[in-house]
Amino acid sequence: MTFQSKAVLVTGAGSGIGRAIAEAFARQGARVLLHDLAPGAQKIADALGAPFLQADLADQEAVKRLAQAALEAAGGRVDILVNNAGFQQIHPVEEFPEATWNRMIQVMLTAPFQLIKYLLPTMKANRWGRIINISSLHGVVASPFKSAYISAKHGLMGLTKTVALEAAPFGVTVNAICPAYVRTAIVDQQIADQARTLNIPEHEVVEKVMLAPAAIKRLIEPEEIAEFALYLASDKASIITGAAHMLDLGWTAR
Repeated sequence: MTFQSKAVLVTGAGSGIGRAIAEAFARQGARVLLHDLAPGAQKIADALGAPFLQADLADQEAVKRLAQAALEAAGGRVDILVNNAGFQQIHPVEEFPEATWNRMIQVMLTAPFQLIKYLLPTMKANRWGRIINISSLHGVVASPFKSAYISAKHGLMGLTKTVALEAAPFGVTVNAICPAYVRTAIVDQQIADQARTLNIPEHEVVEKVMLAPAAIKRLIEPEEIAEFALYLASDKASIITGAAHMLDLGWTAR
């Protein structure tokens, strides 16, 4: 599998899933365009030999500028778009700050829409493209206290399916990856916090609390998500579009 002639924009690529995806594409020869908000991601971009495109996806004008910068850095054409950036806040719905709600919807739903809007035309003109939206198992099921996150991820699923139908005649596929808990710095901190609060070992937090509904009692590694993203971007996956790919440890099998 090689992507030597392809340019790929990965949002939120400074850590976790996004970083693993950016690194995986770079190993396969793709021209990676690394986006993140944190300036520290510059070091990761430098290590990959990738342009670092810093932008706040909560700002609609900044998203538009990001798309323009990506096209310029890639010589006028982005072949693969990975919408990965996001974050979580946990509040009961009646206590959810409206400003936080609006920011989460913008970052995780409106910004992906904008990037697709601005980058899809060149994919269609080239009659080849891949759009991969990093959703979540919460794109298809709900949990309490995550109303904004779950609303954004459910909306992202609708966007995925709609654009897949529109783009299919032009050789562009659009898919969503829906993982359960992935081993990232944020999740590791959540595990440690819950272990202290509940006074139980960290492995019990994973098995009995975080992954209680899952069939496989372990965290997913970011590299496992990255490998699946590579497959979806390959020509071998050209018949797959408009799908929610449940990399969820059997969570939604019940």
